[in-house]
Amino acid sequence: MIGRVAGVLDHIGPDHLLIDVRGVGYIVHVSDRTLAAMPSVGEAVALYTDLIVREDLLQLIGFPTLVEKEWHRLLMTVQGVGAKAALAILGTLGPEGLARAVAIGDAAAIKAAPGVGPKIAQRVALELKAKAPAAMALGGALAAPARATSGRAAKSAKVDVGADAARAIHTAEALSALANLGYSASDAAQAVATAAAEAPDAETSVLIRAALKLMAPKG
Repeated sequence: MIGRVAGVLDHIGPDHLLIDVRGVGYIVHVSDRTLAAMPSVGEAVALYTDLIVREDLLQLIGFPTLVEKEWHRLLMTVQGVGAKAALAILGTLGPEGLARAVAIGDAAAIKAAPGVGPKIAQRVALELKAKAPAAMALGGALAAPARATSGRAAKSAKVDVGADAARAIHTAEALSALANLGYSASDAAQAVATAAAEAPDAETSVLIRAALKLMAPKG
């Protein structure tokens, strides 16, 4: 299994990259979001990867972070969602946006992805809702971008996911704090997702206060 590719960006296609790793070129399919964050051709790049194996296909899928890779795997557990559709959803929403949409049951946000119909969107929202809290909690630990470790790539390999990584960390920390206060994982995830949707750049303390307000008894 190829879990990570690090080398020099040789070519940028409409939905894939060609990465030169010590003279061997790897074609790695990526989302629109990842594609837009790539450096220029000739610069170094590193991505986490999954190898999709079919009877007539071997395809590498690339992700800037492990949390995005985890969401791609979760999406593919939903009936009717293949690698391409999962990439389209992640390309539209990103891992944090997808986590929020699933946690609050926002099928309309998922449907905004190219090629994703209302039935598939609803299925994603319903089937992944129970898995959303765990994936959101992992976000803080898995949000760091893939980095090369040797040669030229070690000095310059990058994918611009700093803002997404920061949001994932704040979300994970807020979920952990609410769990320590005794709130259920599903209630905390929904409240934090709603708070994060209203204030995407909010830090942990702000998310916690907003989530507590949302979960406070009404009346």
